[in-house]
Amino acid sequence: MMAAKKLRWRPVSASIAAIFAVALVAMPARAADPIFPAGSRIGLVPPLGMVPSKNFAGFEDIENKAAILLATLPAYAFPQMDKSMVPEALKMHGLDIEKREPFSANAGSGFLLSGKQTTEAGPIRKLMLIALAGDITALATVQLPEHDTVYTDEAVRDALATLSVRASVPDAERLSLVPFTVGDLAGFRIDDVSPGRAMMLTDAPAAKSLSDKGSGATDKAPPDKSADASSHDADAHFLIAALSGGPDEAKDRDDFARVIFEQIGGITDVQIQDAEPLRIDGQAGYETLANAKDPESGGDLKVVQWLRFGSGGYMQMIGVAQANAWPGVFPRMRAVRDSVEPK
Repeated sequence: MMAAKKLRWRPVSASIAAIFAVALVAMPARAADPIFPAGSRIGLVPPLGMVPSKNFAGFEDIENKAAILLATLPAYAFPQMDKSMVPEALKMHGLDIEKREPFSANAGSGFLLSGKQTTEAGPIRKLMLIALAGDITALATVQLPEHDTVYTDEAVRDALATLSVRASVPDAERLSLVPFTVGDLAGFRIDDVSPGRAMMLTDAPAAKSLSDKGSGATDKAPPDKSADASSHDADAHFLIAALSGGPDEAKDRDDFARVIFEQIGGITDVQIQDAEPLRIDGQAGYETLANAKDPESGGDLKVVQWLRFGSGGYMQMIGVAQANAWPGVFPRMRAVRDSVEPK
């Protein structure tokens, strides 16, 4: 923050001073900035009394059992939700909607559902904002005790109106969500994060927003390749996961590595090229190299799996790339592997 400039005070008449004082009072206070939960592209200015949750993406007031949960979906999901999230359909899921209305937030426009729901903890008040926000569909769900008197309808609506979206989540913030550090991304980009567990790196360029492409949302969803180990949109993908368990004895690691490797999705016609134990940063590990095919295109792929064993758990790292890109990609994958450290 810049230091305030030193002002030289000069006497003024009482009437001018009074006008100046009134003007200061009349000036609106600077609006609070939205708060973005760690790893979330959407955020808002929470109602007074709510703070960022340590358990989910959103805000909560534990004492008063109140919460706002935030989530995002692709932009193409909005038209589908606009059609399906109607009172009659939601009633089948135990949500009694009293009102559905158009709603505008800083992030974009959508609709607001207000009603009640019976849960295991008892009946609650529930408000759900669904808004189209550029390249994503933003969801904000407010949950309050049925007879709550702390959070008024006006306060909740004011908070939802501040719903904002940021272009991206900083890498440092995304890295803070996983139980390991990555010292060298070796030119890869963070594609996705599973908080507390895993991270996917990719060579693909960052996706452009719909506004950048000059088109709006569409009812037609693009192909979902998120579950595949391979993708035509990138030359390489690299998964890093911290998992519990693993073999206690060195003699069991060969079979363990083989079984884990067989669970890799998005590849076919797998032919193991090499499988052997090795040391990774001074710890026991195991490397499996294989040739495979892309099940969609039939193209040649190269696959590597590294396991790094530790006390009570293990690290699994999987690299997949098109065969013609492998000579340049494989050394970069090794650089990432050698820079991973448990927190």
